[in-house]
Amino acid sequence: MRQRNLAAFVALWIVGCSGQDAAPATDSTSSPPVVVFETSLGTIVAELAPEHAPQTVRHFLTHVRSQFYDGIIVHRVEPGFVIQAGGYQPDMRERRTSAFPVANENPTGLLNARGTLAMARTADPHSGLVDFFINLADNARLDYRDSTAEGWGYVVFGRVIEGMDVVDVIAGTPTRPQGRLRSLPIEPIIISHAYIRE
Repeated sequence: MRQRNLAAFVALWIVGCSGQDAAPATDSTSSPPVVVFETSLGTIVAELAPEHAPQTVRHFLTHVRSQFYDGIIVHRVEPGFVIQAGGYQPDMRERRTSAFPVANENPTGLLNARGTLAMARTADPHSGLVDFFINLADNARLDYRDSTAEGWGYVVFGRVIEGMDVVDVIAGTPTRPQGRLRSLPIEPIIISHAYIRE
């Protein structure tokens, strides 16, 4: 009996120590999660793909649930390429997270096609944290090629299902360089609220 209790305690401890991205397993027949982004230029709705990128989706949803993305700006707009958000507030201060980076899950079988959401990162393939982008075109050069520093690509974890017209309006806004940001919208585009649609 004591051994059984010890085994149960160890199992619970492992689950409890698995980090803030831990989430209960979802039924494979359940609907994929849908996230709504209310922006100053309209609403964008994205369906996530946990069957392809489970760790990335859990990581992203953890930040949505904690309201991390509420009040941030779209800080990168490159027409014909991407729009990007995640790390900056309207006063240009970086928004920090205590989470660890999520591992690059490629190959997931998903491509950086127009309208897909992907995790932004640095040159380190496994450095995805809070920034994400929406592809404005089919960006094959961002896709997984091989497991080398140059070939890992960017992990696609969802797609826009409503509001691509809003994405295109954002893509057409005038930009300017500021510090490390090469294409910051002149008029701030704010994500006022991001939430999971039930």
